[in-house]
Amino acid sequence: MQTNLVAEFANTAEGQEAESILRACVHCGFCTATCPTYQELNDERDGPRGRIYLMKQFLEGGEVTEKTQQHLDRCLTCRSCETTCPSGVEYGRLVDISRGLLEERLERPTRDRLLRQALARVLPNRRLFGVLLRMGQWFRPLLPGALRAKVPPRQEAKPWPAASHSRVVLALAGCVQPSATPGTNASAARVLDRLGITMVEAPEAGCCGAVNYHLSNHDAGLDAMRRNIDAWWPAIEAGAEALIMTASGCGAMVQDYGHLLKDDPVYANKARKVSELTIDLGAYLLQQDLEPLTVRQSSGKVAFHCPCTLQHAMKQNGTVEQVLRRVGIDLAETTDKHLCCGSAGTYSITQPELSQKLLDNKLKALTIDQPAVIATANVGCQMHLGSKAEVPVSHWIELLDR
Repeated sequence: MQTNLVAEFANTAEGQEAESILRACVHCGFCTATCPTYQELNDERDGPRGRIYLMKQFLEGGEVTEKTQQHLDRCLTCRSCETTCPSGVEYGRLVDISRGLLEERLERPTRDRLLRQALARVLPNRRLFGVLLRMGQWFRPLLPGALRAKVPPRQEAKPWPAASHSRVVLALAGCVQPSATPGTNASAARVLDRLGITMVEAPEAGCCGAVNYHLSNHDAGLDAMRRNIDAWWPAIEAGAEALIMTASGCGAMVQDYGHLLKDDPVYANKARKVSELTIDLGAYLLQQDLEPLTVRQSSGKVAFHCPCTLQHAMKQNGTVEQVLRRVGIDLAETTDKHLCCGSAGTYSITQPELSQKLLDNKLKALTIDQPAVIATANVGCQMHLGSKAEVPVSHWIELLDR
């Protein structure tokens, strides 16, 4: 694609990166076939190719309006288009850059702006989110139906293992997961303990940075990344062999630390090391002897939803399914595996109507084989699917902790 960026963008690192990505696009349109929002809305501007034209227009100095921003906001950043694209267009990076630049130049309506500010303040703050979630769980029966569905029932985590092994891996507690799905990391630690591996969390590590970064507050997102690197670094220097990701949304973000902080004179090398050590829990388990984890008795079929961040961003499509089959779990048949469930970070809150349509589509695709349980690999997907599913929804690692 031929480009002619205005000097305001052409002379910046982000602008040059965006231009390189734009030039890789050949307008083929293969991406529209796998874009959830295009399939739902049938509007070229709500598909990757149309959004690329809108971003190109903006970066070349063309007029942009709230309508332009609306079409970019409707993008889930699921990156299914990247998996489909024969030219390797890094669409997710392009839309992050463009949204950030547009956010600085086009003021949002007051209601929209306040909602995004509230999300950026509450979700990355582990303590504040935990307090508000607990209040929501206490008063859950009194809440309106739509809001009640978004508040997950209170969960109790199993105790962490007391044993300590010579092999040590790091894990990220994150911001939402400790309160909403506390069983995830506890189960991961218990499963790894059975394999002779100790999993530890760095208490000072918090939000991976994705919430702010994908809400176009890039500076706050980068600051969160730096804080996490500082929190993990002592354990990395002490020999932690991997940084295990139990939430693929966080994993997709952390694996990009090296790129996003490549120009930071203080953190560039550390960020690159962190990204090199980052691995999804399923991919890590595939490298181990799984015999101690064999499930002796199946409790019914499991429908696995592979989050977009796991299959399209981390490039681990099919990995968790391999682990589940190897330990003896019976997987249910599903359809439209590439399509997003509609959670997509804050998307279910900022785009509720479209998110619900995508959720209905995904639940239909996941339950064609009458599974006893739905499993996934990301806290956002787990909460979103659980808000409407008629069968239990859990993180897949909990199926191995029996």
